[in-house]
Amino acid sequence: MPHLAGRMRRLSASELAKRVAYGILTVMSALLVLSASGRDRVGIVDDLSAALLDLHANIEESRMALLGGEFAMILLVSCADEQTDALVDALPEIAERCGLDISVRPTHAPEVSGRGRPYRVECVSLDTPGIVHAVTALLRRRNVNIDDLETDTTGAPFTGAPMFRMRIVCEVPEDQNASQLRRDLDEIALAHDLDISFRPLGTVGEE
Repeated sequence: MPHLAGRMRRLSASELAKRVAYGILTVMSALLVLSASGRDRVGIVDDLSAALLDLHANIEESRMALLGGEFAMILLVSCADEQTDALVDALPEIAERCGLDISVRPTHAPEVSGRGRPYRVECVSLDTPGIVHAVTALLRRRNVNIDDLETDTTGAPFTGAPMFRMRIVCEVPEDQNASQLRRDLDEIALAHDLDISFRPLGTVGEE
């Protein structure tokens, strides 16, 4: 498996809300966040997804990545309300059979609040401590909500030096000055000797 398996499936808050509206994900469905990790091996995702399917549970959204020698998964799972207890009761046996540590907690469909403007922040630098904290602390001070954050470390071409990359999708409140936020990020880039890009989602070059 690659160093970062990345997301398998992502539904936005609005997409989840549409599922409720159109009856694909009914308001009577229970939503659970399931976290699982275990030693990496071929078939680990298949084993867990098959076990959930057998319990009539559906994976609505997931993040899965290889971190060191461990494969980690966070799943948003839906099932009928009456199936919730059976699903939770079955998890210890599933964990043992799949060789996973599993935890679960109930949640609810995200609200579509239009909290702000979506932006992407991307950072690239030599791998040095403190980069994630510096950027996320600034976003917190500016009341910017992080919707998605990914990091990975790879070897630079030719030299093999460890290169750190971070990608953030965030929502900038309407009352925040995006130009000032960009200048603040530039100051972090200068202090930590890294390259930072900050642009609205949906601009040229965006997914």
